[in-house]
Amino acid sequence: MSGNRQHIPFDSFRVQEVQGRYFPPDRLQSLLQKYLPAESISRIGVSVQKRPIFGVRLGTGPIRVFMWSQMHGNESTTTKALLDLFNFFQKVEGPGKSILGQVELCVIPMLNPDGALAYTRVNANQVDLNRDAAIRNQPESALLREVFEDFRPDFCFNLHDQRSIYGVGDSGISATLSFLAPAADLERRVTPARLQAMQLIAGVAQALNPILPGGIGRYDDSFNADCVGDQFQMAGVPTLLFEAGHFPGDYVRDTTRTLVAVALWEALCLIASSGYRDQTAEQYHAIPENRKNFADILVKEPGRLHKRYDGQQTLVLHYQEQLRDGELLLVPAPPEAGLTEGRFGHTLYDASRKDDREQLLSQPGFSKLFS
Repeated sequence: MSGNRQHIPFDSFRVQEVQGRYFPPDRLQSLLQKYLPAESISRIGVSVQKRPIFGVRLGTGPIRVFMWSQMHGNESTTTKALLDLFNFFQKVEGPGKSILGQVELCVIPMLNPDGALAYTRVNANQVDLNRDAAIRNQPESALLREVFEDFRPDFCFNLHDQRSIYGVGDSGISATLSFLAPAADLERRVTPARLQAMQLIAGVAQALNPILPGGIGRYDDSFNADCVGDQFQMAGVPTLLFEAGHFPGDYVRDTTRTLVAVALWEALCLIASSGYRDQTAEQYHAIPENRKNFADILVKEPGRLHKRYDGQQTLVLHYQEQLRDGELLLVPAPPEAGLTEGRFGHTLYDASRKDDREQLLSQPGFSKLFS
């Protein structure tokens, strides 16, 4: 961890009741009540389908930090990491109490409960809430802005999941965590608020590098006034995008979940100590930019499995997430056009090898691709 701070084993504070990628909203309230004081939880609004949206307030410090998660309903990793962080704050007197004496947290753990139930990116009106920040014609978007204006944060954390297609530059390493200090204008100028966001991201990346070497990426900063992060950066509040991505072999994102909790903790420590001010915009820009260059599966010489494939080509496959009877399934399929260049694969099969062919065809969902 950065500086001389204590290493926090966040996997020890994992809320065990929440496992896997699917996290329906009806479980959230009881978990908040179990892991937080009752007075810190409130019902702050409702979704399109009138499901409750909860807010959490913790801490008494002068620095106000606003976080929201699951704006996209199928992105639950950061929500689970928040629950783990809440659990840590309640169980660890020393470091947790110290930080909460220096910051005040306002958190919306699940902004889009309708999307969370259906396991969709969009809300019940089929609107991407992260493209509704300027118009705000959805109740969830209006609520987010209302809380922002009422709380008057000093920092904002916009918490998301990213797909497994992202790699850290051309390194061949999956982007397990990615960050962005969104632009505040078309020129992408480094405004004072954006500089603070850059410095904080650089500090978090430096702190996490020993436990995630090479696995941290930076998002493209093209300006989009319809996005929440850009809007809040325009308002002069340092805003950070957190993206939870794929760690090798971790499709349920358990390892990523712990890393997100560590990143949140490190960010709060840097804010409380003003330690991020030692970082520079150059250090932020030194974080490699993400590229869409991973596939979930690459199959070499697929013509040995079916004549529809060219024997010399490499077949690029991507997992599609499908919710069936409350269970999330990963179904292999060719990716939609332009999704990924497929330069690297999380799993590689060579169909010229008998063992690879047998292993591939024995897995559910693959046989239909080769029959």
